[in-house]
Amino acid sequence: MEKIWQQVDSFLEGLLAPEDPVLTGALRAPEQAGIPSIQVSAMQGQFLHILARAIGARRILEIGTLAGYSGIWFARSLPADGLLVTLEADPKHAEVARANFAAAGVAERVDLRLGSALDTLPTLLPAHAASFDLCFIDADKPNLSGYFEWALKLTRKGGLIISDNVIRNGQVVQRDDANSAGARRLLQTIGRSTNSAVIQTVGSKGYDGFALTIVD
Repeated sequence: MEKIWQQVDSFLEGLLAPEDPVLTGALRAPEQAGIPSIQVSAMQGQFLHILARAIGARRILEIGTLAGYSGIWFARSLPADGLLVTLEADPKHAEVARANFAAAGVAERVDLRLGSALDTLPTLLPAHAASFDLCFIDADKPNLSGYFEWALKLTRKGGLIISDNVIRNGQVVQRDDANSAGARRLLQTIGRSTNSAVIQTVGSKGYDGFALTIVD
């Protein structure tokens, strides 16, 4: 089945996300730097871009920059005076991401903060409490619930929180490792709200899913 998922993703990318040298470069840069290739797929990136545009996002918070691939999709969705604040714990990842943002011509709209997200998030509160239109959580899974709690404080009422990798090839209900347990805790947290939904996904990144929450 995974071969079919990959073939369909390739077909869809050819129709809906034609070759983009900037994005291709953003994918190659982490490979050359030895950074894990765990970013969202092209179709997922475009999905996030469309969601951001659909809600008219002007301020976006991203928890987990990696090499900046999803950040480029988000930054491109913003108006000229928009802002993407993206948090990254690894200096090497941050260095590659900054280069990718510059190559994409979006660096002026990106504020990359280096450091552990659980340390950085509290520093955003004075200036950014309930100010972000959209928050994308794509960082280490054991801390997903902690990130989500901060996202609730930093995202405006009616804003959207998107949490990635919550299905983990079905391991969220099959395993008790730290990553699966972290995803399960998050789903149990948002399960108490009627403002959330989970979309399971298949494609070139395998079997996984997004959790979407509207802040009330």
